[in-house]
Amino acid sequence: MSLAGEFLGTYLLVLSIFASGGNPVVIGLTLAIITFLISGVSGANVNPAVSIASLLNGFMDGTKFISYVVVQMVGGAAAYYTYQALM
Repeated sequence: MSLAGEFLGTYLLVLSIFASGGNPVVIGLTLAIITFLISGVSGANVNPAVSIASLLNGFMDGTKFISYVVVQMVGGAAAYYTYQALM
């Protein structure tokens, strides 16, 4: 369930970045909503940099880290291709 949350969160965040043209208000609100919705499920990392920090600080083991980063990258790529298909 946590990997699905990370995928969906990353997907929505990246899609909002593309769709808003980089509007910081839209991105911030999207991130706040994502964090509220999935933080209890997965921790709401939704960014490989946050996952790296969690690994280095001992909050995440190596296997979970690799899983999260792969799912986040796939979610970001899916958002990009969705955006391209809609434009």
